[in-house]
Amino acid sequence: MTDRVILFIDYQNVYKGARSCFYSQLRPPHTAGQVSPLALGQHLVRSSPYDRGLAQVRVYRGRPDSTKDPKGYGACTRQVAAWERSDQVVTALRTLRYPYGWPERCAPGERPQEKGIDVALAVDFVRLAIEKEYDVGILMSTDTDLKPALEVVASLRSSGGPRVEVAAWSGDNMRNRRLSISGTNLWCHWLNAESYNQVKDPTNYTLD
Repeated sequence: MTDRVILFIDYQNVYKGARSCFYSQLRPPHTAGQVSPLALGQHLVRSSPYDRGLAQVRVYRGRPDSTKDPKGYGACTRQVAAWERSDQVVTALRTLRYPYGWPERCAPGERPQEKGIDVALAVDFVRLAIEKEYDVGILMSTDTDLKPALEVVASLRSSGGPRVEVAAWSGDNMRNRRLSISGTNLWCHWLNAESYNQVKDPTNYTLD
């Protein structure tokens, strides 16, 4: 029987990881690191030696505020719309939190931050496992705040729960951190430059 796979993507984490792993210049263009969530999910299923089918790709990311950053909001909206052309892609968006006085009066170096993204991802990862919505859950992030969710779902395996796996980028001279949990040998899908080139998205979404 074909295993149903759901890929859970912490998008900003995945984006930043690709930039650090595959681009050597100090400030690569903002499109560097972008990936197509659907292509990434398809690649992970296609490269598996097991009988698997992609059930869903769930993408978790912050969204710029439409009043504080109209250009960023527009780019995010266009990017998400491109992802959601496939009914296999589900997005969970939360508005970014901005520093006080943004942008004129905030402290130097302060940037908007994602809030609640890791919690939303963790809740769905556990909930959908309990509801038996997937047979294999692949989590792509290096955020250690997600370890408790991995531990909970991995503990369900002995009672017929889903298999838990992780994914991470791997460059020629470095590997990004990968998530792991004590006492469990989690399979990691190491994705190299060749894999990245198959799933990258060079689209400039800042253009109308």
